Amino acid sequence: MASRRAQRIERRARRATHRERVAWYLYDFGNSAYASVVLLAVFAAYFKEQVVGTTQGTYLWGLAIGIAMLVVTVISPVLGTIADYSGAKKRLLLFFTAMSVICTGSLFFVQKGDIWQAMVLFILAEIGYRSAQVYYDSLLPEIAGLDEVAEVSGKGWAIGSVGGVVILLIILPLILLFPGTLMVRLSLPITALYFALATLPLIFNLKERAASRSLPPGETYITLAYRRLGSTFRGVRSFAEFGKYLLAFLVYNDGVIMALDFAAIIGAVLFGMGQQELILFVIMVNVTNAIGAWAFGLLASRTTSKRALLASLVMMILVILWMFLAQTMVEFFVIGAFAGLAMAGIQSLSRTMLSEFAPEGRSAEFFGFFAVAGRTSSFIGPYVYGVIATFSANRMVRLGTSVVAAEQQGQRWAILSIGAFLLVGSVILLTVNERRAIQVAQSYTEKIVPLQH
Repeated sequence: MASRRAQRIERRARRATHRERVAWYLYDFGNSAYASVVLLAVFAAYFKEQVVGTTQGTYLWGLAIGIAMLVVTVISPVLGTIADYSGAKKRLLLFFTAMSVICTGSLFFVQKGDIWQAMVLFILAEIGYRSAQVYYDSLLPEIAGLDEVAEVSGKGWAIGSVGGVVILLIILPLILLFPGTLMVRLSLPITALYFALATLPLIFNLKERAASRSLPPGETYITLAYRRLGSTFRGVRSFAEFGKYLLAFLVYNDGVIMALDFAAIIGAVLFGMGQQELILFVIMVNVTNAIGAWAFGLLASRTTSKRALLASLVMMILVILWMFLAQTMVEFFVIGAFAGLAMAGIQSLSRTMLSEFAPEGRSAEFFGFFAVAGRTSSFIGPYVYGVIATFSANRMVRLGTSVVAAEQQGQRWAILSIGAFLLVGSVILLTVNERRAIQVAQSYTEKIVPLQH
């Protein structure tokens, strides 16, 4: 049975043309622009320093991210189940991509004091970006065989990192030539257009491989989705290693998301980085990110995905400890370079391991569970960071410390929480039996819910 399943996977992989894989890579090239501009280099700092302009900025940024992640947590497993049954992965990916593109472009209209407008538009853009990622990731096992997943995933991540660099190289000269908030705001519709254009090859060149199935009598996609979802939860005992892996991911992903979402704020508050320095910093991080995706993908192919993932987590923990102690902008740039290497390994290999653990025919559903874990942790982590940073800063201000010094100390205490999540997640990951998880996935034949009635 396992050999027949492997043959089906390989036949399916051979049907993926070079053009289809390029289209899949280019989507990552485009959506990385959103991450680079909105989450990292531009909008996060603009929101904190200009739109809000007080110590509450860090808290409100964490709250907005948390709300978006909570929504994605609720909808992604259901939408994943619908996509698996209806064969609509590509259509759902494009719907949420359009949602993210439109709301990202609309952030141009956000100016000083428009706090709630900024939060609503960002939350919607983030929901679209994260939800689309579920379907993008779930296409991976459809275009790559089991022995190719690590290589293809790493290559996609590397190309995505290059996309993040290119958009920043477009925006940086404009901000240097035209100082002020207008060009900062204009960078957002530029990013939206860039994201949309990079999605076109996927629209025209990538075939929807998942076949739709007829609904059983009396069922709708929603009722069927909830029934299958409930059955999958009840049957998770059959996937003990997968469950442990999701728990590990839930915890260590907190640290990754916190580092990503607050990097610009840390740079601005702790090291006085302006918009130009932040863009240069993120360019450098994206360059090392591309190198890290390739390097850790190579390491995974020569050892195992789990060992390579653990190596990247240890590296990231050391980076966080260094960040807590750093005093200069130069140190922060060096730290960012190593962080880019480590985070590429963590994120790319997390996707790779899930592809290895997901049974054939249920990839979108399993990626939905992956999203539940990731988005739940993403809700908790940023909120915890924002609370620690803001509470610490406000307490020190009440004790007579200057606002600048208080905010800096608050950021340092919050940075330690990133390392704590990474460390605990790594310990849990050590307990996962990777070989057993892959064997269970290969031998699974829709035991949770029969597809035919």
